[in-house]
Amino acid sequence: MKTKLIIGPNLYNWDPEIWRDFYFKIADEAPVDEVVLGEVICSKRAPLFNGFFDEVVERLENSGKKIIFSTLAEITSNIDRRLLAKQVSQKNIFIEANDVAALLNINNTPHAIGSYMNVYNEEALEFFAKNGATNITLSPEIPKSAIAELNKTAKNLNIDLEIIIYGRIGLALSARCYHARAHKLTKDSCKFICDEDPDGMDLTTLEGREFLTINGIQTMSYTCLNLANEINDLQKIGIYKFRISPQSKGTIHASKVFRNLLDNKIDKSEAMVLLEKEKINAPFSNGFFHGLPGNEWRV
Repeated sequence: MKTKLIIGPNLYNWDPEIWRDFYFKIADEAPVDEVVLGEVICSKRAPLFNGFFDEVVERLENSGKKIIFSTLAEITSNIDRRLLAKQVSQKNIFIEANDVAALLNINNTPHAIGSYMNVYNEEALEFFAKNGATNITLSPEIPKSAIAELNKTAKNLNIDLEIIIYGRIGLALSARCYHARAHKLTKDSCKFICDEDPDGMDLTTLEGREFLTINGIQTMSYTCLNLANEINDLQKIGIYKFRISPQSKGTIHASKVFRNLLDNKIDKSEAMVLLEKEKINAPFSNGFFHGLPGNEWRV
């Protein structure tokens, strides 16, 4: 199978013009096969990008990249339900479902399952396959041994497994907006304060140690996942689809590095040196892959 590199959905609240220009650069410069668009975290953010959405889709399609439309990861209000209905009602699009509520609207048509849906065992794979899933992005917390076992079943079910290899890790979602609360605001009158933190708001422990990152209702890792050293292991398992989660800095650079790594034009040592040169201000981690605490780094 041809190795594929994918840009996942943007999880942050960027200025609309910055959001547009980011995807224009992805279209023009990033050596990726697929791009996932759509608001995943907060339904209030989605209208901010409506003015540029069609333009971005056209630019990406003209560059030859396949587009996948991702849904919200948490449905808790009427606003969320209306956005979800709009996201899945469009014709001739391929949907990535991040909440089971989306499946009620897809009606067994071919679709993808995002990393926010729990797929931890063979029974879950079988369930989603019977309901029309053709691609599943696994949660970054799943270790190598489990990925290997799941991929055996996925092949028998004719499902592709996709692995997130770069970017901050989404850990949990809440009905409450942490960003708003941190600024003494409510979720309904948040003033879109999350736009002040293009890679999330870092949290520290009482001792001053960096701990987690907050992105609206989402809790994320402080560290940046990086599986450059594990690409060969994943390929040996039989994985051929790899996802990069966007960050405000270094996403296109990372796509070029991983493309060269996947094509055997550079080795993992060279890839690590290159990735260190242009990244967000956070250390790398790969602990989950090795069955360790997720924020750890194993050489």
